[in-house]
Amino acid sequence: MFDKILIANRGEIAVRVARTARSLGIRSVAVYSSADKAALHVETCDEAYCIGGAAASESYLDGARILQVAQACGAEAIHPGYGFLSENAAFARACEDAGIVFIGPPASAIDAMGSKSEAKALMATAGVPLVPGYHEDEQADFRLAEESERVGYPQLIKASAGGGGKGMRLVESASGFAAALTSARREASASFGDDKVLIERYLTKPRHVEMQIFADSLGNCVHLFERDCSIQRRHQKILEEAPAPGISDELRAQMGKAAVDCAGAINYVGAGTVEFLLDEDGSFYFMEMNTRLQVEHPVSEMITGQDLVEWQLQVAAGAPLPLQQAQINCQGHAIEARIYAETPQRDFMPAAGQIKYLSLPAEDAGVRIDTGVRCGDMIGINYDPMIAKLIVHADTRIAALKKLTHALRQYQILGLNTNIGFITRLVSMDEFRAADFDTGYIARHQQQLFAQNRQHGQQAKVMAAAVLLPAFETPLRPENQHSAWDARDLWRMNLSAILCIELEQDAEAIRVKVAQEDDAWRFELDGDSYLLSGGRIDNNRMQLQMDNQRLEFPLLREADAITLSHQGQAYRFSIPDRIHAGDSDAADADHPQAPMSGAVVALPVAVGDTVEPGDTLIVIEAMKMEHAIVAQVSGSVSEILFAVGDQVDEGDTLVLLEVE
Repeated sequence: MFDKILIANRGEIAVRVARTARSLGIRSVAVYSSADKAALHVETCDEAYCIGGAAASESYLDGARILQVAQACGAEAIHPGYGFLSENAAFARACEDAGIVFIGPPASAIDAMGSKSEAKALMATAGVPLVPGYHEDEQADFRLAEESERVGYPQLIKASAGGGGKGMRLVESASGFAAALTSARREASASFGDDKVLIERYLTKPRHVEMQIFADSLGNCVHLFERDCSIQRRHQKILEEAPAPGISDELRAQMGKAAVDCAGAINYVGAGTVEFLLDEDGSFYFMEMNTRLQVEHPVSEMITGQDLVEWQLQVAAGAPLPLQQAQINCQGHAIEARIYAETPQRDFMPAAGQIKYLSLPAEDAGVRIDTGVRCGDMIGINYDPMIAKLIVHADTRIAALKKLTHALRQYQILGLNTNIGFITRLVSMDEFRAADFDTGYIARHQQQLFAQNRQHGQQAKVMAAAVLLPAFETPLRPENQHSAWDARDLWRMNLSAILCIELEQDAEAIRVKVAQEDDAWRFELDGDSYLLSGGRIDNNRMQLQMDNQRLEFPLLREADAITLSHQGQAYRFSIPDRIHAGDSDAADADHPQAPMSGAVVALPVAVGDTVEPGDTLIVIEAMKMEHAIVAQVSGSVSEILFAVGDQVDEGDTLVLLEVE
């Protein structure tokens, strides 16, 4: 076994690899960018070295620099995690040439599966069924357009070298093909350094089911059952579970054999995932093979009781697989929820900012949290916005869902938008709980998923008003309980005994009337009445008795706003007399503003151009994804305030329009 390994990654996966290394007595070495000098993975590892600037191209993608550090510190092996250099065959070869073990498959296997089109050709030869499409090398625009017509619509354009939804575009008709191709190529080039694409027929209601496989250098290969990853947004997974609900033993055996055969065809070694699309009729089609550890690997660990990073280290050191197929058992059900900094109601737009309050559910044998951040950390624009993975395990799927729902309500983050409330609603829906879903589930249920619970919303408004009421600000000090200056009632000389507290939420004015009623307080909002008592626990927590309900919740009190968490949902309220005129939420249609910080990567319009609603004005890249800013009104472009390559901040006005 190794004495020291370098982890060529960041965030939760670097922390997770370091944890297993420590349990095995292996020293771990972190590398970090200038933006990550205070990151958790830097603190977790035994040694740490800065390798460059904040941009991934200047740090985590700089294979030569990472190898220099590995050689200088005496690391015997490099664990690439996932993303960055994990599926880079050239880096794997460079490690081998430098005499350092790459903890992953051989470069030849990465090459074989690194191109989606070449991988599909290999699978076709092996007899694995493929989704109809175009997977050839010819990439001329006219050829791709011809093949697009042949494949038919709807269809997916996909980056040949990529994954994670990057460089992927859904095309509904021929009229949208050219723009989608340009955008997919640009994002593929930025993410993977390769703009080659393939085209596939888009199955309307498939499930995304993948098999976890593992092979050693002695010719042994096994699968560790399947995962269902169908719940996705932006073609990226947000919920994964194992085993896949509703999969028969016969189908599981067929998919497992196909996955193991796939690994054998390329002499695979290490951890890998073979991904399939499962159609409604039970047919399955090879989609791609990820030659690395997957983000969702913890659910496979939970149902098998195995540490897959430990397996990786053992196999990379030349040892045989710890178990043979017959020895691997599936116990219970596991579900993983990816906690992202994003705004679901704004098309899951990534959110940047500081985690100003963080409270985690208690971990135990059935609740696990993999994270790379702490309270006070910044979620920036340079990397993926995932905050953590919340994984639960129980005897049955229903029991696991109950455990997940409870843990999500305990997972409280304030300071920036997250998807916690959205996921809480999703896992509570009847169809999802009945396992009636496919990859289009979120799109089909948007109205239900984005509907706000009126009762919870009204309660949150009253709770925010209570935060502003002096009576709830601090506990009454016993030594001053008879002082008129410390009295917490509404008596004021020459003033009314009724107060009106004003707030705003998404440009909606909120007026809450408050009057004292014996030892409690009567709050009136939109005709509803609430009787409250209680007070602050500390600066960031309040306890209230609202009618017959006891509420304890975290809050963030800032100069111009109050943010609190209630029933798994974060609510932010502005204080009107301190609202800034430049608030991006109040952007007018004739001067669209940046919804997040990022870099301008495309300007498809010029001054003088006429635009219609839905036309793309400018494209911003943030957190590895492109975001098109479209016109909301008809008009002409009078001024463009940024150029390609410029950095923009959230709220910056991007383009000026003369409205018809």
